[in-house]
Amino acid sequence: MSRLLSLVTLSAITVAAVVQHPLTDGYNSQILINTKPLVSSEALEGHITSKNLLKRAKKLFEIAELGAADYNHPTRVIGSAGHVGTLDYIYSTLAELDDYYTISNQSFKAVVGNVFESRLVLGDKEPESTSPMSLTPPTKHKQAVFGPLVLVANQGCDSSDYPSNTKGGIAFIERGVCSFGTKSAVAGKAGAIAAVIYNNEEGHLSGTLGEPSDIHVATFGLTKQDAEPYIKDLEGGKVINSSAYINSIVSKAPTTNIIAQTKGGDQDNCVMLGGHSDSVAEGPGINDDGTGSLTLLEIATHLVNYEVNNCVRFAWWAGEEEGLLGSDYYVSQLSEHENLKIRLFMDYDMLASPNFAYQVYNATNAANPVGSEELRDLYTTYYEAHGQNYTFIPFDGRSDYDAFIKHGIPGGGIATGAEGVKTMEEAAMFGGTPGQWYDPCYHQICDTVDNLNFEAWELNTKLVAHSIATYAVSFKGFPKRTGAKVATRDEPSLYHGPKLVM
Repeated sequence: MSRLLSLVTLSAITVAAVVQHPLTDGYNSQILINTKPLVSSEALEGHITSKNLLKRAKKLFEIAELGAADYNHPTRVIGSAGHVGTLDYIYSTLAELDDYYTISNQSFKAVVGNVFESRLVLGDKEPESTSPMSLTPPTKHKQAVFGPLVLVANQGCDSSDYPSNTKGGIAFIERGVCSFGTKSAVAGKAGAIAAVIYNNEEGHLSGTLGEPSDIHVATFGLTKQDAEPYIKDLEGGKVINSSAYINSIVSKAPTTNIIAQTKGGDQDNCVMLGGHSDSVAEGPGINDDGTGSLTLLEIATHLVNYEVNNCVRFAWWAGEEEGLLGSDYYVSQLSEHENLKIRLFMDYDMLASPNFAYQVYNATNAANPVGSEELRDLYTTYYEAHGQNYTFIPFDGRSDYDAFIKHGIPGGGIATGAEGVKTMEEAAMFGGTPGQWYDPCYHQICDTVDNLNFEAWELNTKLVAHSIATYAVSFKGFPKRTGAKVATRDEPSLYHGPKLVM
């Protein structure tokens, strides 16, 4: 008969159990049982330091500099070497974490484009309101082209609207009826060397040509006010010799979402969170959304020290700046069964704006999947417990949570502000400068490491850690998912891309 098996359980990473061998009198056999403590907010937050966040931000800026060869400045826009480097950094960091996560790459194709330079001269003037359309091709050989301005009939949606002298000319087209891309294509088919689409109502005209086409031509937008004198002269038979120049690129490029899910925890009840890995073409995007994506990466490296009851799924989306492409694609590929495994989705986009406010998405259950309000209240309770003020901001589909709430998944998140202007009241609440943007470098080349407020970033990263730990331990009191009903909205989605959706 064997002697007593003595096992001492400690709340430490490795526990040694000493066992008396059944055939001897000595304690000469050991069984090593590897366990980890259950994650807690206090423990996970304890790993977060500004020093480590700064180190990651510096690394990300070095990666952004890889994009300078093609864009003449640091950038991590999809399709650039800076974004490829960002994906490599995220994936390689996760791959070193002792097999704690199941890591997957989800590739898809996205339309990418950038206008480097442009100029439009009509007669002897450069209209002030001129702006190149998004996803416009360049002028021939990326050089200036010259030809007469040609007034197109109706709205330029049919070949019959284009007079014979359109060939070799610059088509002058009224907005309306069909898309900008259609107008550009029909103008190209008619032999135009470029096109100008003018507004038929007040205000600036900008838009996208959408899906690239071989017959698109270099295309500009123009205000009604600037267009009217030229329309009058053309109708009077005046010849207006003009020139157009656009240096741009537009193509379909493969890009990638990265997903990392804990192997431990209930795989049918997942805490999911995400940030986007890309920047705009105009800058390195260290705040937008380097801070969100690095926050996820930093926490993921420390979560490996703990057990979880519910699985945790991290996501780094590609193509957010091109119209929420990565998150839209991801959710569109989920079956109802897989959709229902996601108990909630948390979005973290811009966490260290220099003129920050602590902003919480005002995600109510009345207007969103049930559970969104409970998540909102977790954030506000945390700020209150740490003696911090906060404000509510619209939960209007501006970031990567949009596809989730449209497909029945509760969502929410926090931010520190983008191009919005800080009010006097907010300056009293958070400090900073009233009358200035929360992030004066939003979508600009100056969004570098020097653009970050580390006080805000460290606190928000700890809050993200708290949100993970809370639901990784238990969903007690959190509403259960009952279905993956797809929401229908009458109004168009405002933020599915200035570059892809009109």
